[in-house]
Amino acid sequence: MKEFDKGLSAVRGNPGLGFLQRGIEKESLRVSPTGALSLSPHPQGLGSALRHPFITTDFSEAQLELITGISQSADHCIDELTDIHRIVYEEIAEEMLWVASMPCILDNDSDIPIGHYGSSNIGRAKAVYRNGLGHRYGKLMQTISGIHYNFSLPPSLWPAIAEAKGRQLDQRFRDQSYFHLIRNFRRYSWLLIYLFGASPAVCTSFTRNREHDLDAFDEYSSYLPNATSLRMGPLGYQSGAQSSLHVSYNSLERYAQTMVDALIRPFPAYEDIGVEVDGHYRQLNTSLLQIENEFYGSIRPKRRIHPGERPISALRKRGVEYVEVRCLDLNPFLQVGIEAETLRFLDVFLLVCLLLPSPDDTEAESNEILHNQLNTVREGRNPAATLMSNGHPKNLRQWANELLELAEQMASVMDHESGTDHHQASTTIQRKKIEDADRTPSAMVLAAMLDQRISFFTLAMNLSENHRQAFVQEPPNPELRRHFASLAADSIKDQSMQEAADKQTFEQFLDSYLRVDLD
Repeated sequence: MKEFDKGLSAVRGNPGLGFLQRGIEKESLRVSPTGALSLSPHPQGLGSALRHPFITTDFSEAQLELITGISQSADHCIDELTDIHRIVYEEIAEEMLWVASMPCILDNDSDIPIGHYGSSNIGRAKAVYRNGLGHRYGKLMQTISGIHYNFSLPPSLWPAIAEAKGRQLDQRFRDQSYFHLIRNFRRYSWLLIYLFGASPAVCTSFTRNREHDLDAFDEYSSYLPNATSLRMGPLGYQSGAQSSLHVSYNSLERYAQTMVDALIRPFPAYEDIGVEVDGHYRQLNTSLLQIENEFYGSIRPKRRIHPGERPISALRKRGVEYVEVRCLDLNPFLQVGIEAETLRFLDVFLLVCLLLPSPDDTEAESNEILHNQLNTVREGRNPAATLMSNGHPKNLRQWANELLELAEQMASVMDHESGTDHHQASTTIQRKKIEDADRTPSAMVLAAMLDQRISFFTLAMNLSENHRQAFVQEPPNPELRRHFASLAADSIKDQSMQEAADKQTFEQFLDSYLRVDLD
């Protein structure tokens, strides 16, 4: 661990540890008072889903995506997300936000409305892309919701990282460092699935007509007794088509090469679907990936894009700006699905991934990583659960404790700089989850179902109504209401201007939009 110790020494006392940059993207389904998926359009009072900076939709018209700005404080980030929820609850009237990652009462794909983004070319492209997802994977899978955590290092911390590694500080070094972090995150992200997974059960309506090996909890619920996050398993965001794709994270160049190949390589099953059939677009193209966002990874390198720019082109031109963590379930017991304590541990964990040695990945290791993820999904809370490390079996709890020891060292350094014990307190709470699996959110979900003798649906409904009532009783203040009313009005105006400005036909736009720079 010499490399980790050296990195720890390099950042000790660095003020940049107090200025880590983070943001949250949180998905939630709008449901009726009976728990059915809302069939109503995106509320007018929330503005344009195409142009609003903080409130949009994900796959479905009923699947809200709430986006915070960039914050240097975990508490501020949660406060901002809470304020956005206040605005949403005021606009959705009697509807609720479904608090669980796994949906309920969804009988047919045809009952799930995909997002609508207006008549502009980019708005139509977003809808066609979602139509393609529905044809490729089924609409039901796309209604699964989660939390994405965006993380980046502040400029003031980079010189210490470069000095510790004996490297010149430039964008190439930043890119290599982020991919260094990503490789380790993929190796160890099973720990986050164990600690924060909150979907050990699903409604039987979700598993109807789908192959699965879950046990029956009751007439309305299926589960696995030691499961952590079924969202991250075969019932969730897994793709048989993408399983043939080995994405290398050994460099930005290798990553981009793999992604470009997936973006231009036709896939026979998708060719069978067709693109434009009887005057209607079924998907954007027949490639393995329609666009970059279709790739299902637990973490992504990201860069903000210019209008009309492809994400992979932005990465190649200007490098990695931040990473997006994508393996977090909604915690149904929390009003906004996540809390500051979790953010602090994520910061600690990501810095550990940055400072630990990170050898190049291989296809064999990628298979091992997937094995560890799926084993944690199914058996994570089993004391005898075993993962694979470099081809050898290793007890999950033993490995988790080793990682927590490193996290505790990192947390101590971070708290010394801030003059608090917040990060150490967060790691202590995670340590207790290793010692006692009943403290994990997944165990708490099953315990509540057992203790109250209720189905997964009823538990999620009760919690959804409780959270709705809490927000109704504490509405947004007048200043916040005015601010978001202005944002909503501006976003609707921006969408109208976008629609009026389009000069190309949709076919011409798609030809340009889908073109991938091969250089």
